[in-house]
Amino acid sequence: MEKTLAAFEERFARFLPKVKWVNMGGGHLMTRKGYDTQHLINLLKAFREKWDVQVILEPGSAFAWETGVLKSTVVDVVENKGIRTAVLNVSFTAHMPDCLEMPYKPRIQGAHFDPVDDKPAYRMGGNSCLAGDFVGYWSFDEELQPGDSIVFEDMIHYTMVKTTMFNGVAHPSIGIWNDETGFRLMREFSYSDYKQRLS
Repeated sequence: MEKTLAAFEERFARFLPKVKWVNMGGGHLMTRKGYDTQHLINLLKAFREKWDVQVILEPGSAFAWETGVLKSTVVDVVENKGIRTAVLNVSFTAHMPDCLEMPYKPRIQGAHFDPVDDKPAYRMGGNSCLAGDFVGYWSFDEELQPGDSIVFEDMIHYTMVKTTMFNGVAHPSIGIWNDETGFRLMREFSYSDYKQRLS
């Protein structure tokens, strides 16, 4: 945060005496384990007192940090010019557009975040007709097969609010998992949801 504040002051200090508030935006993962929240508070208090402005900080992803996963299934594995793609029953363009827009590369349970020598590597492909509906490269300890589960970590904060039904691709079902009661399905989507949005 110190670098952000220093860069902000370098560029905008001349305007600060004329404003009442400053919005520092979102993306600050203040709920992450080990994050020094008191240090952040001290920095923002000092900035507020120095410039006599109200400081706004949007919780954004920090509010929904690691609150849910997106579970998908490998439908097929295809290879083209040495690139292996695991085709999934979810879509990056429809369900995870943040992976294409930001870009954000999520962790996958049981996978290595980056390709590892001597381990099978795959890019993940979506199920829409869009040629760019793929992301990544992850390595796995074993070869992927149709029917394997691919669980994307920390996806609910964008998957829930940015999904589309591009070309009728259904939204993922929404459920809650509790260690005591197990899985409870909250909402399922179908083609009729897509149809009703358009007419």
